[in-house]
Amino acid sequence: MSFLKEIQRRRTFGIISHPDAGKTTLTEKLLLFGGAIQEAGAVKSNKIKKGATSDFMEIERQRGISVATSVLAFEYNGIKVNILDTPGHKDFAEDTFRTLTAVDSVIVVIDVAKGVEEQTEKLVEVCRMRNIPMIVFINKLDREGKDAFDLLDEVEQKLGLSVTPLSFPIGMGYDFKGIYNIWEKNINLFSGDSRKNIEETINVSNLGSNELDTLIGKESADNLRDNLELVDGVYPKFDKENYLNGNLQPVFFGSALNNFGVRELLDCFVEIAPKPRPKESEERLIKPDEEKFTGFVFKIHANMDPNHRDRLAFIKIVSGKFERNKPYLHVRNNKKMKFSSPNAFFAEKKEIVDISYPGDIVGLHDTGNFKIGDTLTEGEQINYRGIPSFSPEHFRYINNADPLKSKQLYKGIDQLMDEGVAQLFTLELNGRKVIGTVGALQYEVIQYRLEHEYGAKCTYENLNVFKACWVDPKGSQSEEYKEFVRVKQRFLAKDKQNQLVFLADSSFSLQMTQQKYPNIKFHFTSEFN
Repeated sequence: MSFLKEIQRRRTFGIISHPDAGKTTLTEKLLLFGGAIQEAGAVKSNKIKKGATSDFMEIERQRGISVATSVLAFEYNGIKVNILDTPGHKDFAEDTFRTLTAVDSVIVVIDVAKGVEEQTEKLVEVCRMRNIPMIVFINKLDREGKDAFDLLDEVEQKLGLSVTPLSFPIGMGYDFKGIYNIWEKNINLFSGDSRKNIEETINVSNLGSNELDTLIGKESADNLRDNLELVDGVYPKFDKENYLNGNLQPVFFGSALNNFGVRELLDCFVEIAPKPRPKESEERLIKPDEEKFTGFVFKIHANMDPNHRDRLAFIKIVSGKFERNKPYLHVRNNKKMKFSSPNAFFAEKKEIVDISYPGDIVGLHDTGNFKIGDTLTEGEQINYRGIPSFSPEHFRYINNADPLKSKQLYKGIDQLMDEGVAQLFTLELNGRKVIGTVGALQYEVIQYRLEHEYGAKCTYENLNVFKACWVDPKGSQSEEYKEFVRVKQRFLAKDKQNQLVFLADSSFSLQMTQQKYPNIKFHFTSEFN
């Protein structure tokens, strides 16, 4: 198959939602349709009977939540689909923000009973800032929930989206009869049997016919006709161009656990979702069909196989072909590197690939060369933009609980920080290590992984910090800057990149510092020019 055709058949997307909206279940059902797995593992009430395919870290299995982004791929109707399943829990939002730099489109999952929740709002805002095309999937229709129109209004108002339903539920909860597929003009009847791989689909070309009354009963048929008339009058017609530009969001209804409404979503998705898109680098816009390979690291995962202590750097291919055993330039280190066993993924299963194309995600074995945001090219000096670290919200000192294992502890901290699990700050005054995280649950994950993956134990001590602000080094020779460093020494630290960070202990002290040193710039993300 030609290079251009390979690009055309790629679809790379992320699934985002609030925790428990059914994201991991939806991922599994999509894999089921793609023939990538034979049987789904049910994730119920936070006790995972059979570990969900995409949750492969031990702590995820125990807690029933996804804490790391998984990469999964399958073929469907001649299309190569790459899914990035992201953590929904807010404590792992940073991993999700980074993942959104590697996707071409997004599916937003919303729980029919809870509607739009806080975490969904934050993630959708990031997608809107980047104009990422979004499809909304309203899940758990077999349970009692909000009225379909109320939900559509909520999605429009809370998320600031412009929606157009491409399927519509017939009843809900106990009265749930099925779904009318507006996109394909057919009806899917709900049997409530999740073991069935694919529900029966009945073509209904004429909604006015008696056939509809016979299928779902007269009352339900009349309600459906009224609802579809309303949909037609109120919502804009689906326009692919508007969707691709991020101005219109199609909505599907279904129940992922019962494998219902998922095929409709997938069929429409492979038809309308964007092919690999151009990406902005600091130097120029890079297009997927350029001959020369470029890509960037958006995630690093240590110990995917605890027996081998391996680290994998996940690379999103932006342009050209990535070939096994071909030397590529690591731009930041300015050195050539070859990769003898690049991996493609299917959850825990990895296979070595010879050639990968734009849109694909490749895992490269890493001995510590990569950092998140690194660029690989065939020689051109380019840097992909925008994988910042955000200012953490929680800060704790980390102490070694087993003096005999200090080497393992520092190695573990070092590798976990490269993964972007949290941020490490070293105090200027006494060299003590401080860990900053977006959410408190991260500390548990770090403690657990240090012990189980590195054989090291740690304890934490609270530290009163309101905000970490990166200090702009411009003007570091000025008297004002030198005075700031002298006066504020006990609040200063260095991050892993050796950038100076001011750890303000309250919002008042931050304001006063900004007023006292007006020429010094403080930044709330680590990337600034």
